[in-house]
Amino acid sequence: MTVLKKSEIKRAALVKATINLVNNQGFHAAPMSKIAKMANVSPATIYLYFENKQDLINQVYKEVKTEYVAYAFETYSEDLSVPDGFELVWRRMAKYKLDDIEKGFFLSQCENTPMIDNDSRQEGVKNLTPLLDLWDQGIAQDIIKPMSHHILYAFSIYPLAFLLNAQKRGDFKITKKHLNEAYLAAWSSIKK
Repeated sequence: MTVLKKSEIKRAALVKATINLVNNQGFHAAPMSKIAKMANVSPATIYLYFENKQDLINQVYKEVKTEYVAYAFETYSEDLSVPDGFELVWRRMAKYKLDDIEKGFFLSQCENTPMIDNDSRQEGVKNLTPLLDLWDQGIAQDIIKPMSHHILYAFSIYPLAFLLNAQKRGDFKITKKHLNEAYLAAWSSIKK
């Protein structure tokens, strides 16, 4: 195994440990020492990859957000109609979060914390540009209500986080029927 491989494995372990601890204990109850212990590396190793806890959280957030958005748009084509494009992206976002519930829950946590700095948050929003463009196209075509991107996101995408959180807590089990109902509610909330 090369040094680069060992380095990648250690960094991946730190990312996984960070997601796990943040999801199960919150941002403030996930000290660097605990992250290192869970990743099975020395605490000093963290500082080879990250400047401090803030940098660690921001970097993990950006990596997971980039992966999430890349997955959501992997099969998207600008040739799709606005309704078909939105449905495809929405369902892929839901699939990503349900298939990797830990990363999905982590993203949900990050959207509700001041721990993520503004630059990292803006980078995360920039990754959503294809969705924002789709909404703008829908508004221009008089298919989507002329509302701010924040409101469109709040009513059509963010409810996935609520459902995911309920499932993670064991309060609710998302079935295919629920997913279809959630999609129809999301589309209904933004279509004209």
